[in-house]
Amino acid sequence: MARYFFDLINGDGPVRDNEGQEISTREEISREVSRILSDIAREEFPERGKGAISIEVRNEHGQPVFTGRLSFQTQWHDEPEL
Repeated sequence: MARYFFDLINGDGPVRDNEGQEISTREEISREVSRILSDIAREEFPERGKGAISIEVRNEHGQPVFTGRLSFQTQWHDEPEL
């Protein structure tokens, strides 16, 4: 198993993962990125109404190996856009 680091980039700026996780397959990396993105979206986006977040995955040598991105926007139809 190799260690991978999941760095978050959101409206507050980058948050570097210094612990990482041991993962054995590419599918596990993709699943973990999807889980992280959905958890953050569930917590942050309802309050903000819109946003974009990314997870950049690095290997144990610091090289980027995978990126997941999620953008979200809501709009009430009875209120003007800001």
